[in-house]
Amino acid sequence: MSRLFIVPTPIGNLEDITLRAIRILKEADIILAEDTRTSSKLLKHYGIDTKMQAFHQFNEHKSLQPVVDRILSGSKTALISDAGTPGISDPGFILIRECIKNNIDIECLPGATAFVPALINSGLSVDRFTFEGFLPHKKGRKTRLEMLAGINHTLVFYESPHRLVKTLEQFTEYFGIERQASVSRELTKIYEETVRGTLPELIEYYRTKIIKGEIVIIIGPKK
Repeated sequence: MSRLFIVPTPIGNLEDITLRAIRILKEADIILAEDTRTSSKLLKHYGIDTKMQAFHQFNEHKSLQPVVDRILSGSKTALISDAGTPGISDPGFILIRECIKNNIDIECLPGATAFVPALINSGLSVDRFTFEGFLPHKKGRKTRLEMLAGINHTLVFYESPHRLVKTLEQFTEYFGIERQASVSRELTKIYEETVRGTLPELIEYYRTKIIKGEIVIIIGPKK
């Protein structure tokens, strides 16, 4: 039976992978990897010698049909990203959609996703939340923030280190100075950090810091 396996990989700590994920990666005929150099470290750590092929946002349209044809021919194919679950702010959606069109079974394994531990660590309400991922850098950013300002529940964003302070300043402008928030970075790694407070307090904390690592920002609901 033709099947694509979606396999989450650790977001930092290499121990954060399931036994099932390791088995699937070992049994696969080929692993589609966002960056083969990054993924090779994980595969080497677990003694996985399955062949890899680069599959990322810059080549996924060109590689799409050959990959689908290979799966249809019976190849057991696993898709991974550099970290976390493919399709969550990472390549994967286009391939998954095409596999569905071709009646290819898709099996998505549970596993690491950066925003989940950040959301729980925030201490903010998780009864209802909206995952926004990365906001547009320019076109559409203002419109998106205006729309989000009217939402009353918790909001989840991804951001790069060099844009963190500017983004927090924009959040203050659109969401208000009393809005509670948290910033998590380097999740599951040695220097993991979660800082909580109002948006102005977070700006003050990070303004003079050298910021590294992947960033998850949680904005609490309106009071």
